[in-house]
Amino acid sequence: MARIVATLLLIGAACFVSYNYVEHHEKGAMESLYMHLMPAPLVSGGYGAPVEHMLALPLPESLTAFANNTAEMDAGESPTAAFTNLQLFQVLSVLLIFVLLSGVPKHLKTGKGDILTRVFAGFALWVRDDIVFPVMGKERGGQFLPYFLMVFFFIMFMNVLGLVPGSATATASIYVTAGLALTTLFAMIGCGMIAQGPIAFWKNLVPHVPLAIWPLMFFVEVFGLFVKPIALTIRLFANMTGGHLVVLSFIGLIFTFAQLSPVVGYASAPFAVGFAIFIMIIESFVALLQAYIFTQLSVLFVDASVHPSH
Repeated sequence: MARIVATLLLIGAACFVSYNYVEHHEKGAMESLYMHLMPAPLVSGGYGAPVEHMLALPLPESLTAFANNTAEMDAGESPTAAFTNLQLFQVLSVLLIFVLLSGVPKHLKTGKGDILTRVFAGFALWVRDDIVFPVMGKERGGQFLPYFLMVFFFIMFMNVLGLVPGSATATASIYVTAGLALTTLFAMIGCGMIAQGPIAFWKNLVPHVPLAIWPLMFFVEVFGLFVKPIALTIRLFANMTGGHLVVLSFIGLIFTFAQLSPVVGYASAPFAVGFAIFIMIIESFVALLQAYIFTQLSVLFVDASVHPSH
């Protein structure tokens, strides 16, 4: 019961901060809805007080491209990286991992635990027995299991939290999905070089082929090595963004028809909301599906890197 209360309080607090401490601009209805998918710095002030970024980190001039205070930079201020609503829900996802999975190790040893523990223990065993072990085997899979469990639950929580009213979807940002994909790339290259040796890893990328075409095949294999995380990035980003845009499009139809006539707007509302709810139900499934797909592909990519025969 305590973990359920803690979970609800954490989610409620994050949604409250995300909704009330993001700078709101006067925009059209559709643009305002779409902005909920965009990273927005958390700010303080308002009501006559100057608006300032919360938890802003100063950046050197060499990292100006990562600054999100471009308006202030135009006025001569130094570049800073401010804490955004997307990062807020990333931190929340990490906290939920600790809160909701804290009883899983004890449950697996004793068989005791509440309903939340049993649910997430089932998820953890599913990742282990149906995703990691069948591909990598028990010995090597056991070494990588903590990483893949972290990837699965981190993505799943970010996806699901994006469906909560007042929240933000971190995985709808290509920067977040690219960061996740980079961890898979580092695991592929780093673990592959550790398992095979620094030189043998790059040598074994190319199968036994005639020497004349070896340079071409090496280029193709190295290119393919970096294409894999790009595919992970785009797949997760596109699926999470696309579903949200469909929902926003249905809701936006109400405002579009209302511009023609308030009566038409009210008449279209039940249909638009009904379709939006239907898409939200599908998105609940997609949130879990995309966490599974990202984890499954990461397992396959890392396993292929640590086994030269692959």
